[in-house]
Amino acid sequence: MSLRSGVATAVGKTSYWFLHTFMHGGSSLPGKLAARIDPEILKHLGQNYDVIVITGTNGKTLTTALTVRVLREKYDHVLTNPTGSNMEQGIVGTFLHAKRSRGQRPLAVLEVDEANVIKVTRYIKPIAFVFTNIFRDQMDRYGEIYTTYKKIIDGVRLAPEATIIANGDAQLFNSVDLPNPKIYYGFNHLPKGDMKAPTNTDGILCPKCQHVLHYHFMTYGNLGDYFCPNCGFHRPELNYAVTKLGAMTPTASTFDLDGESFKIGIGGLYNIYNALAAYAVGRFLNVEPAQIRQAFTSDERVFGRQEVVHVGDKDVTLILIKNPVGVNQVIDMILTEPEDFSFVGLLNANYADGIDTSWIWDGEFEKLGAAGTGENPKIKAFLTGGERYKDITFRLKVAGIDQPMIEPDLTKVTAKIKELPTKKVYVLATYTAVLQLRKQLASEGLIKEGMGA
Repeated sequence: MSLRSGVATAVGKTSYWFLHTFMHGGSSLPGKLAARIDPEILKHLGQNYDVIVITGTNGKTLTTALTVRVLREKYDHVLTNPTGSNMEQGIVGTFLHAKRSRGQRPLAVLEVDEANVIKVTRYIKPIAFVFTNIFRDQMDRYGEIYTTYKKIIDGVRLAPEATIIANGDAQLFNSVDLPNPKIYYGFNHLPKGDMKAPTNTDGILCPKCQHVLHYHFMTYGNLGDYFCPNCGFHRPELNYAVTKLGAMTPTASTFDLDGESFKIGIGGLYNIYNALAAYAVGRFLNVEPAQIRQAFTSDERVFGRQEVVHVGDKDVTLILIKNPVGVNQVIDMILTEPEDFSFVGLLNANYADGIDTSWIWDGEFEKLGAAGTGENPKIKAFLTGGERYKDITFRLKVAGIDQPMIEPDLTKVTAKIKELPTKKVYVLATYTAVLQLRKQLASEGLIKEGMGA
């Protein structure tokens, strides 16, 4: 250890101790301070870990959480960043407060922002990368999906020996020739046909000849068993596949994976992809299927990902949204709810959310119908809020919801939730709105503090 890295580590750990002892945590300051003193601090902090990097547009946080649960069935020491603090300073902070391990070489399973992959691999050579998907997201930061993937690939090229564990149903992940060993996961649950993606779907041009891709079947977004009728480009052979879907509710999903039955305590087709990715990592590190099945039965909730919070007599499910594909999947998921419920939409437009809110117009809010009427009589009330409450309120109006309750001040949203007419409430919120709402919930003693980063 150099003198600089030693000082940086000491300063970072001291600031972490102070913040978590006296300020109840929730700051990226320790990582910022350490990286400012020693820009190469990750080289020192990560040198004794086998690192797995999980990146992509949607699903990083839940995939990371499920992967950690799976690996802890076999390994004693698994470090992670559980609150989605996936920028460089957050990753440095994760290593700073890690406990020393003895015996097994420890693992670090890190959720990493797409643009920060290169900031990790510049100093740490992972044993594996996990690619979840690439969808249009925060265009002010990433641009189009092709530039997003390039940011990831620029980082991967610095670690050519790391195994890539990729969603085989996403054509971008099969579009660039890389020397890395590859493992693909995906879906094989439907008979093969010949279809095209719906109008305005992103990422459906063949990367080899620019012809419109066809699909034997689709799951959602641009994902599915794709092929190009012009040049022959097609989905790679899958190493691990979902072969059957079972019961799907907002609180659970059952499915067969390579012929064996599994269940996760969270709803949504998109979350089965996350479980499939975690399964692939587990098998890569020799965790047995029975152990993985056991890990999936945990009912521990993940920050902002279908957390259930009790607010008065309400069961409030908190769900992060940030782009059209994600919100459409969440809408499909909550519409499987068998009981009456209320809908809350909270929209912010800070840097971490993406400052461009135009993406909400590609969300299929029309599926929600009018409160108490139309196609979805189970939705009894709507509430909107957040810094861009006018945008989300107008979007719902265009979708047929004329008069939602409105509360711009997120510190007062919990009081409004208590006034809603149903026991079940679904809150769809952007990232900083989730943080602000959770802070308010913590101040009321409804959740523990220190979960947000």
